[in-house]
Amino acid sequence: MKFGIFYELQLPKPWGPDDERRLVEDALAQVELADRLGLDYAWAVEHHFLEEYSHCSASEVFLAAAAARTRRIRLGHGIRQVIANYNHPARTAEAVAMLDLISNGRAELGIGEGATRLELGGFDIPAKEKRAMALECAEQIANMMVMEPYPGFEGRSFKMPCRNVLPKPVQKPHPPLWMACTNRDTIKVAASLGVGALAFSFIDEAEARTWSRIYYDIIKSEACVPLGHSVNANIAMVSAFSLHADREEAARRGQEGFEFFRFAISALVTNDAVPGRSRLFEQFQTERSGGALGADAAGTEALSGAFQQSRGIGTADDFRGHVASFEAAGIDQIILLQQAGRNRHDHICQSLELLAREVLPEFAPKAAERERRKADELAPFIERALARKTRMAPLADADIPIVRAAVAKPVVNQSKAS
Repeated sequence: MKFGIFYELQLPKPWGPDDERRLVEDALAQVELADRLGLDYAWAVEHHFLEEYSHCSASEVFLAAAAARTRRIRLGHGIRQVIANYNHPARTAEAVAMLDLISNGRAELGIGEGATRLELGGFDIPAKEKRAMALECAEQIANMMVMEPYPGFEGRSFKMPCRNVLPKPVQKPHPPLWMACTNRDTIKVAASLGVGALAFSFIDEAEARTWSRIYYDIIKSEACVPLGHSVNANIAMVSAFSLHADREEAARRGQEGFEFFRFAISALVTNDAVPGRSRLFEQFQTERSGGALGADAAGTEALSGAFQQSRGIGTADDFRGHVASFEAAGIDQIILLQQAGRNRHDHICQSLELLAREVLPEFAPKAAERERRKADELAPFIERALARKTRMAPLADADIPIVRAAVAKPVVNQSKAS
């Protein structure tokens, strides 16, 4: 089992004049700590215009800063918005490759498309076309990181001429690809494309086992046709996270943040929004204190309670059991939802330190052997999957177009001409 940390950079109101800077500084300090403690991944989202829920609109900058402060932890876009309206595919290929160079081969690329009208409408993206647009762009991003030169492309969502996209990443053929998944259908899509599944849903161990079985059955089947130039067969699942020697104190420190995270996901999709006048945390507190959590109250409360029972929030003993059950279900990485709502920086650091002292020693020594066994088992299936991929044809030297320089016309000296 691998362990990751996860950043939306949530900042509930009211805001102070220095809150955003402090939020980012605290998050980077947490990534540094996680690196020293031996955690495996740090993930940062890319969201736009989602006040209070996510102030992480430039995750490539955040991850580059984290790369400079760390030595071994892997640094993931979890996810980057890959549709060209958000980020031109060439810019994504360049940014991810540069992160890979800066971090000495520690970059990971999760692909996403956005779900809220605030984001989609802000960049003029048709909601019904977003999945097709994202997958088209993601495939070309992988091609850009591999091909020299990139032959050019004209598709449904973007076009560009032949260019050599630079720099190229350290990891060959390119950093591992992932995809955000929220249900069984998207798990199937991720597996069919040969990319890792970033499961941003809070499910129990029985459902996790089902998701894992579906995912790996497809990876091993003819339905798997890789989107990129490699197969990243992995499932990572987000978990509530707050640890303390006292179970009630762990809940006091982390439960509200977890519930706000769940509330906000629903509210941003289903509720109207007024840009610059968000009242997200205020609405959450009002509905929480009234014994309900909005239109999706029953489901949110049930999920929250389920994660209390499954020990995402609790003692180190509770969490060991939680991790072991997900490991047995076939999950490869557990991503800790530690920065949520108003969770305090010192409490987050204390939870991470407790995790490192009392949980990681049980799982870390087994990780390499588990990875080796899995790689051996999947190797023939991955080889066959890559053979099924239809690859963009490279250009012969004679077919690479010449990009003509602009030549200014000579200025005629009128006096001499006369």
